[in-house]
Amino acid sequence: MIGECKRLYIMNTIRIGFGYDVHRLVSGCALILGGVKIPHPYGLLGHSDADVITHALCDAILGAAALGDLGRHFPDSDPRYAGISSIKLLEEVVQKIASSGWKLGNADITLVAQAPKIVPFVTEMEKNISDACRVSADQINIKATTTEGLGFTGTGEGMAAYAVVTIIKWHQ
Repeated sequence: MIGECKRLYIMNTIRIGFGYDVHRLVSGCALILGGVKIPHPYGLLGHSDADVITHALCDAILGAAALGDLGRHFPDSDPRYAGISSIKLLEEVVQKIASSGWKLGNADITLVAQAPKIVPFVTEMEKNISDACRVSADQINIKATTTEGLGFTGTGEGMAAYAVVTIIKWHQ
């Protein structure tokens, strides 16, 4: 019929993902969190740079896209990933979900550690992560908490991180 207007309906699909990571603190390793080298007498032990913040985020993104976990894509038995920057792994994770039409909506990340205080480094961490994810820095939130001296994080044996994300796919 002449004069009828076709409507274009755009809808989106949103998924939620959750990630968790933990690494032991040791002397002789650099402490890398959110892609930032932080002055501290101890660093995190791992096959890559052991960045718990970025690892938890990668697992959350992969989980939301139903693509498994970090170990499936970047196994610690593969020498190609020895000492690799976790920000590079995050870039690859974001590319993997983008190839299926997904984009990060937002990320909320919590570091669990007794020390050091990360407030002076949060803005740089959020920028590193937002750049790797190809999103605005206001879509990334990083915060920290202690366990009041309880458990392995409270005694300084290690650090843990939790991440929750949304990913979005647009449909026409």
